[in-house]
Amino acid sequence: MNTEPKAPDSSPAPEKRLRVRLDLAYDGTAFKGWGIQPALRTVQGELEAGLAKIVREKVRVTVAGRTDAGVHASGQVVHVDILEKQWRRMPGRSDRTCEESIIQRLAAVLPSDIAVHRACVVSEDFDARFSALARTYRYRICDDYARRDPLRRDVAFHKRALDATAMNEAARALVGEHDFLSFCKPREDATTIRTLHAVTWERPHTGKDEGLVVATVTADAFCHHMVRSIVGASVAVGEHRLDAEWMAALVTIPRRDEAGSAPMFSPAGLTLEGIEYPEESAWAARATQTRGKRGVPFTRG
Repeated sequence: MNTEPKAPDSSPAPEKRLRVRLDLAYDGTAFKGWGIQPALRTVQGELEAGLAKIVREKVRVTVAGRTDAGVHASGQVVHVDILEKQWRRMPGRSDRTCEESIIQRLAAVLPSDIAVHRACVVSEDFDARFSALARTYRYRICDDYARRDPLRRDVAFHKRALDATAMNEAARALVGEHDFLSFCKPREDATTIRTLHAVTWERPHTGKDEGLVVATVTADAFCHHMVRSIVGASVAVGEHRLDAEWMAALVTIPRRDEAGSAPMFSPAGLTLEGIEYPEESAWAARATQTRGKRGVPFTRG
């Protein structure tokens, strides 16, 4: 038996990293969605390329909600793990904080259709995706030729007048925990059960959305194409082609076929508006709960 003592491990200890939360917005018009795709322009690809330039290494971000091609965001959240030494070097010779510096540095390297608005160091318990309690999307439709605004790239145009009241009443049937198979493009081994906290349709009389038909949809998470399918079904009701009973049947008897699936609307009017998180003390527990509930959930609108 070899009784010689083992030589001590001389490999260097891994360098310390800090977890950083970034809050950002983007105009999704020219992007092929969030996730990296070969030879295609995506939000994740541009953001990670920009981060690599300022932290001097390749990094991978974790996002709260993956958005489809053409979908916008005003309240997207990601986290990224950065070497502490690179984080401390952010201000250079300036008197700015590290948080202020990374925002300014990213503004210099990111394209004009992405903007990082906030940065902060968080504990490793924070997971932008799994710690989230809810996501909120808004969908904006202009159904009046006289109100078309070519500068509003976050608004979809619809040629027929819509009954926002009928749309709002019909959408109430979707609130709660349901199998949203009729509203989703299902993924293998992933559940289509979601909890829809709220969905409303209104036609605001004041503000930037005056005269538009606007949906606000909040859920714990969303299946692939779920919000756009909710909008498509609502528009059918708003045109009086279908009724509230038809909408309710889509969740009462979930199906995925031509006769039983909700039509999907354009991505142009869809914006991810915000992500809700619990208090810091509950980040880890929420992440564990989310993973256990769905395995590997997807959260695209």
